[in-house]
Parts: sequence; structure tokens; C-alpha cells
Amino acid sequence: MPPPLADPAVRRVLLVRMRVGLGDLLCTLPALRRLRTARPDVHVALATWPRMAPVVERLGSPDGRPLVDELVAFPGAEGIPDGPVDPAGWAAFAAAGSGFDLALQDYGDRPAANRVTAAVGARLTGGFAPTGWPVPPGAEDLYLRYPLDLHEAQRHVRLLEHLGLPAGGAVDMGFDLRSADEAEHAATLARHGLVPGGYVVLHPGASAATRRWPVARYAEVGDALAADGLAVVLTGVPGEVQPAAVAAAMRAPAVDLSGATSLGGLAALLRDAAVLVGNDTGSAHLAAAVGGRSVTVFLPGDPVRWAHPGPRHRALVPDVACAPCPHLVCPIEFRCAQTVRPDAVLAAARELAGAARQEAVA
Repeated sequence: MPPPLADPAVRRVLLVRMRVGLGDLLCTLPALRRLRTARPDVHVALATWPRMAPVVERLGSPDGRPLVDELVAFPGAEGIPDGPVDPAGWAAFAAAGSGFDLALQDYGDRPAANRVTAAVGARLTGGFAPTGWPVPPGAEDLYLRYPLDLHEAQRHVRLLEHLGLPAGGAVDMGFDLRSADEAEHAATLARHGLVPGGYVVLHPGASAATRRWPVARYAEVGDALAADGLAVVLTGVPGEVQPAAVAAAMRAPAVDLSGATSLGGLAALLRDAAVLVGNDTGSAHLAAAVGGRSVTVFLPGDPVRWAHPGPRHRALVPDVACAPCPHLVCPIEFRCAQTVRPDAVLAAARELAGAARQEAVA
């Protein structure tokens, strides 16, 4: 019997990916693109939270076809920390999942995600096997032991290769921009007097407190880059306090665009920036997906899993024994934030901004 993704009888696939982070879904892009290329006949559904619909809708292929044909609304479940549980939504979720040939746990190293995947009642169930989780007897070929040593984007590609997609090829993080995104971006640059390559983006926010490098350190880096002649732009999601706090702490003026761009507008802004300096969060992945340059400050996050390779990206990591760690709020004195120093971040940002200037001249 062929692996499921090499089996023509497998025509409807549900990826159970109950994530709410922009970066999480962007890191799923290479696997989705590989699946669409190898099996254009397959109906691809993604089980995730309904509020992620605008991001899922943007996961398109170069030929204009969506990479995801259907969003299956996930109502939450015990053991999945990304959102609240809506018990009334479970009947509809299970009913939607029962029409699939294959349901894959595409969430990560968490057994609760396997319970959710099994509950949808697809003809075949497989995906990631979390660390220490016993694979159901007879289903060994349908599971891949969660690969702890790979980048997040590579993990999902590896899973689909294990299940029958052709191996090899680039792990493409590409995020396609639309004409409306370019028009929005051009208007933003004109409104604020910005020019491509002449500004740096600071992204000081993050969903977890432990992933936020201190405001004062962002302000120090911003002032130094402004003294170098770069305009400073701040980005973030609506309601975040960090961008405004950094602007208030800086001596130089800054343009606060937090909450003022669409996802596509932000992508274009990051593409044309001299460099992004930000936390381990979605903006770093979006910059990588559009070919931008980034300096990412890692605190408890795992750079093996989340740092992007290549000459356009730099990862600054703390010099503490307790990192990486899983805490959303540090139970001690947040020492990792103190060991990533502004001078190191500034040096990395200046290096990449200088490369941007040289590229523009060439």
C-alpha cells in the first residue's frame, strides 16, 4: 500500500494546525506549497481558529490558487493553550472532519493535538507523534516522531515527505504580494516621507511577555540607527503598548505604524526596509517570507526552531543556561533579556543595513 499522500485515493486532507501566531502559519507555507505542487488534485483543509481566516486566506500559490481550500473552525480543546474552549462547537467540528480521507496532527509536540485529530473521524489519522507519545499499533507508517532538531518550516515539509510527497527541493517561505498591497505600501511611504532602504523597522511587541526585549533597549538601538541617517518605523498589532512606549523613550522621532497597515502592507514595508529589528515573533517570519533583512532577538525562544538561516538574517541569543524555555512569563528575574545587549543588536542591524545600501547602489 503506498504512503497516503502518494495514494490517488486520498483526495481530501485535513491539517490540524490549531495555531494563532502569524509566524506559525507562515512556517507552514513551504509544506502547503509542496503539497499543492505535488498533489494539485487534493482538497486541502486547515483546522484552526476562525480568527485566523484572514491569514489563511492570504496563503496563496504563485498561480493564484489558494494553498488552503477550506478552513475548518476549531472550537478549542483542553490541553491546547492557544485559545478558549467552546464545547458547543465540537459537534460541528467533528462533523466537518469526518468527510476527510486523511487527518494529520500538524500542530507540534503536544499529545492533546493527537486527541483532537483522532476525534475528527477521518478515514486515516496520522501526523506528528509527540515525544514519548505511543503511536497506535498498526499505524506506525502514518506518524513521524516529532523532529526536535529541525526549523519549524522544515518540520512540516519533513512530515509530508514522510507521508509520500517527493523529497528534496527548497523550503520556500515565499509570501505573495498583491497589487493592493503595493498600492497601500506606496501610499504609506509617501505619507510619511519614507524611501525604500532608507528606514529601519523596530517591532518591539510579542504575544508573550518573555519574548519582549525591554523597551529602553529598543529605544537605544532606534536612536543609534536614526543617528546613522535611517528613519525609524515602529510596527505592532492594534492595542500593543510597546511601539508607543519605544517612541516615547527615543530622543529621535519615529513613525508609529502599529495597527496602521494590512498584513500585505506590513509585508511590503518589511521587504523594503533596510532591516527589521524585532522579537521572536511573526514579523521576523514575514520579513523572511518577502526577502527582507532581519535581526531577531531571541529570549526564551528556540533559535533552532525559529531562526531563519542565510546572509539576510541574524539571531541574537541570550547567554543563560535556562534558555530556551517554555515560560510565557518569566518566574525569575528575566535574566535572558539582560544578556542580549543593545551594542550587539546594533552591530548586527548596521551590518545588514550596510548590505542593503550596497545592494541598492549595485
